[in-house]
This record gives sequence, structure tokens and C-alpha cells, in this order.
Amino acid sequence: MSDPYQQQPGGYGQPNPYGTGQPPQPGYGYPAPAGPPPPVGYPAQQPSPYAAPAPAYGAPVAQQPSNGMGTAGLVCGIVGIVLDLTGVLWIIGAILGILGIIFGAVGRSKANRGEATNKGAATAGLITGIIAAVLIPALLLLFVASFMGMASSV
Repeated sequence: MSDPYQQQPGGYGQPNPYGTGQPPQPGYGYPAPAGPPPPVGYPAQQPSPYAAPAPAYGAPVAQQPSNGMGTAGLVCGIVGIVLDLTGVLWIIGAILGILGIIFGAVGRSKANRGEATNKGAATAGLITGIIAAVLIPALLLLFVASFMGMASSV
């Protein structure tokens, strides 16, 4: 059995039943250079002598750093400071400050062990957590106590 679309030795082959039956037109662009045709495909690729070998089966694979605790401590500390400064939500700010202290401390310990790469963010989370949990509530309590003292002396 022969393929009806197969190229014939002296022509363009059978016309395409879905086309116009005209022979294909030459393409656009520069004419093909005279000479031997270029080689088809790419030359054989040689493996690089500097390629890293694949790890052996069961060998430990380098893990991605787990920076979540330090980042969570930083976010909790910043949000805690903002809530403390509103005055109304200072209790929630103090709770977020405590969480910022915890997450920042865990993040710093992970960074010291080499499991995380954001030691600066974890330290900033620890500091902002301390500010949100201790410093601003203490200042608010001092302000309220001094206001009450002034009110009672009048």
C-alpha cells in the first residue's frame, strides 16, 4: 500500500485533498545559499568534566532554610507595637508581643544552628516583641497611674 501524500520522484506529490491543489509557494526571506546543505540537528553533546555527580541513594539532601519563625516573630512584634499605640487594643498588642518574643527566640536559635538564614529578622522580632509586650504597656500603665494621681490631688 502506498501513502497518497508521499513525494513522487519528479514532482510535488499528490495534491492535498483539503488544500487548493496548487504546489507550495517559496517562502519569504533571503534565498538559500548555494553550496552543501547545513548539517541536520546539533552536534553530539559531550558531558562536562566539571558536572557535579548525582547524590548517592539515601544521601542527605540540602534542605531549604526555614525562616518562618523569625519572620512570624517580626510580624507579631510590629503588629503588637501598632496595637499598643492605639491604646484601645493594648491587651491584644501585649499578647502579640509575647508571641513575637517566642517566635523571635526560636528563629534566632534556628539561625544559630544553621537551619535558617534570617538571623537579623529573628532578632528584630525578638526586640519588637519585647517592646510590644513590656515597654509600651508599662508606659501606658505609668501614664494612667500618673493621671489618676493628678486627679486625686486636685
